[in-house]
Amino acid sequence: MREENCIFCKIANGEIPSKTLYENDTFRVILDVGPATKGHALILPKKHFADLYELPEEMAAEVMKLAKKMAETMTKKLSCDGFNLVQNNGEAAGQTVFHFHMHLIPRYKDDSQKEKLGWTPGKPSHEELENIRTMIVE
Repeated sequence: MREENCIFCKIANGEIPSKTLYENDTFRVILDVGPATKGHALILPKKHFADLYELPEEMAAEVMKLAKKMAETMTKKLSCDGFNLVQNNGEAAGQTVFHFHMHLIPRYKDDSQKEKLGWTPGKPSHEELENIRTMIVE
């Protein structure tokens, strides 16, 4: 299952060279060519799934296990002070390449990008929160 014109399919399957950090039969982990910080990497499945909604549940679990393994290794080797896992779904959420991928972003105390991955917390009322909760669980 590959998309012929998908750049991440081509990178994940070795058709386009990359700086590979890890590879197995299912995934390739590469350094991002437009990094947010030193060591910013991407987990790419070798099969094409546009986003989390298409990703099989079993593979989603494997992505998280691999993310944990990579975060531990990268934190030790890069001596970073923290770590972000970022996974965007859909254009409104910031997804720009429509092949599922997870960002592994080492964070440093002197990191100039710190404020760029956050958000301003909202202040919903208890009623608003209950209305949202009801929408989701009922």
